[in-house]
Amino acid sequence: MKLQSLYISPLEIESGAVIVSFGLMALLKRKYKRVAFFRPIVSQIPNNDIDLIVNNFKLDIEKEESYGVDIHKAKELISNNQTDILYELLIEKYEKLKANYDFVLIQGVSRDSLSVITDFDINLELAKNFDTNFIGVLNGKDKSYEELIEDISIEATNIQKSGCTHFATFVNRVQKKYIADIESSAVDYLLYAIEEIQELSAMTIWDIKNKLDAKVVYSGEEYLHKTIDNIKVAAMSFDNYIKYIEANDLIIVPADRSDIIIGSIAAVHSKTIPTISCILLTGDMQLHKPIKELLQGFNEHIPILKVDQNTFEISKKVLDIKPIIKADNKRKTSLIEGLFNSSVNLEKIEQQLLIESNHIVTPIMFEYSLQKRAREKKQIIVLPESNDERILKATQILLNSNVVDIILLGDKQEILHQANLLGLNIDKATIINPTTSQYLAKLSHEFYEIRKHKGITKEQALEILQTNPNYFATMMVQIGLAGGMVSGSISTTADTVRPALQIIKTKPGIKIVSSVFFMCLDTKVLVYGDCAINPDPNAQELADIAKSSAQTAKAFGLEPKVAMLSYSTGESGSGDDVEKVKTATKILQEEGGFLVEGPIQYDAAIEKSVASSKLPNSKVAGDANVLIFPDLNTGNNTYKAVQRSSGAIAIGPVLQGLNKPINDLSRGCLVSDIVNTIAITAIQAQSIQFEGIK
Repeated sequence: MKLQSLYISPLEIESGAVIVSFGLMALLKRKYKRVAFFRPIVSQIPNNDIDLIVNNFKLDIEKEESYGVDIHKAKELISNNQTDILYELLIEKYEKLKANYDFVLIQGVSRDSLSVITDFDINLELAKNFDTNFIGVLNGKDKSYEELIEDISIEATNIQKSGCTHFATFVNRVQKKYIADIESSAVDYLLYAIEEIQELSAMTIWDIKNKLDAKVVYSGEEYLHKTIDNIKVAAMSFDNYIKYIEANDLIIVPADRSDIIIGSIAAVHSKTIPTISCILLTGDMQLHKPIKELLQGFNEHIPILKVDQNTFEISKKVLDIKPIIKADNKRKTSLIEGLFNSSVNLEKIEQQLLIESNHIVTPIMFEYSLQKRAREKKQIIVLPESNDERILKATQILLNSNVVDIILLGDKQEILHQANLLGLNIDKATIINPTTSQYLAKLSHEFYEIRKHKGITKEQALEILQTNPNYFATMMVQIGLAGGMVSGSISTTADTVRPALQIIKTKPGIKIVSSVFFMCLDTKVLVYGDCAINPDPNAQELADIAKSSAQTAKAFGLEPKVAMLSYSTGESGSGDDVEKVKTATKILQEEGGFLVEGPIQYDAAIEKSVASSKLPNSKVAGDANVLIFPDLNTGNNTYKAVQRSSGAIAIGPVLQGLNKPINDLSRGCLVSDIVNTIAITAIQAQSIQFEGIK
């Protein structure tokens, strides 16, 4: 019998139970369509942990359903010896969720919250009454190995005595040197130790704004997730103050210190001074008008906040702020996911859950599967458009999640400066300047050899690679310094594809480069081709596009059932366009290798009720998952119509037919689109041997 719920209990103060909840929810969301998150007792409404999980994973649950009672109500009932009434209230809410959702993930109350009035562990009692398995979360910060082992043993004994089923124990914030020994302990439950990552407990500018009710007087909301490593009170002259600036400083300064304010902003735009995170103005006074006007001329990367209290009062309050992780802080959420995935054996947890397989594939399942597959055989992907902040944000997410290794092209100092301004940490990325790279001579020689039959000279080859990052990146893929390239966020499709056609060229037997989009619908994934490259393919080209699309589908875990789309189904229509599709279908059927049907209309291809009347004997109709459009006009408009009208996630375009993976981005792409495309490129690269950077 498979489990329907898990109870995560924080066993100590600041144990980081939400980290475990986040990691497990990511696992559950790719296995179940409907998952609920439930906190039986919460300290306040709105609740930060609920907001993080519900918003990040877009759970289909009302906020009122996601908690039982607040702490005041719980204390009142317990103090009046009405604990049984409290349990009844919570069990009733839990049972409703259990009836309406495939799985319920429960995060218990912090042990210290009720310890004053109870002499029992309410989380163990609730888990027992909910008839669910128990997960304990310990805080390993600053503990010796002996202390950790003792805590683990004590909690295991308590769980066993309670009668609860002990599913797992997680120990958060552990020193790295103890992890292997802890996890090798002989226990009959899952035991994992998770390393302390300082950045997760680092304060952000949003924490300052939220806790102090500070007003944002300069810069936008998007920069409020920058982390703060140090707190400085600026009380000296600017000449002396600037000597003490460190990266990611919070500068607390009275609002009338114009010299410190302007000097700090100027320092931010200097590449020789560390980049601060934020300026917090204090005191019941306003910025002078000339200073406000002057600030408008700077890029708004460094927020300036304002409070009315004096510097001394505010400095004390800042030290007492407890950081909160928000769903839109992609820097921290990607860190959590990467940390959890690298610390935990997910397959063992899945086996323990006894999860049954099903045919439903939700968008989040598919996106996670991309990252999981990319992570299994990690690749190096080169990104030539490092001056696009979306590329840098995607780089941080992928590096934090340990999905791929990234090479960025450009000036290292400029790239790192821009990343600092955006509050990003991309230290794990390799940065190569094409104009000064040690690889330039080799790449330009190889490029010359490839293109000399077209009249290119050695000097021209060198100049192209120095001035065109797409060519430099493509050559890196060609000679094996990288597994694949992703470009197009600021380049045209032609600028991305042209170097690939000239250098990488097409696979044997494939005469045309084409593209597909993975269309992630509510419960399934469809492959659309070609919606980005070929305006009006002939019958043979259309057959080649279908063949490549079927291969792509299979490479990503979909057994291809190909529908050759037209405005008519079967023999019902005629005309040049229909004949082209008929000819292409016949070519494919004669070659064999996968199921194909055509000509067929879109509704008959994907809807069983329509297929049963139009093509009742077809093995594809009603169940097609690879849909080939007759021309670019039809394909491009259809994918955009489906994407916008149904809320489907469109991942692509994914280029196919090339010897090595080069992929194009839309210039309107989101950061999530870039992340998905890079993951796909990495998976494509896994079948190709290359040397990488030595």
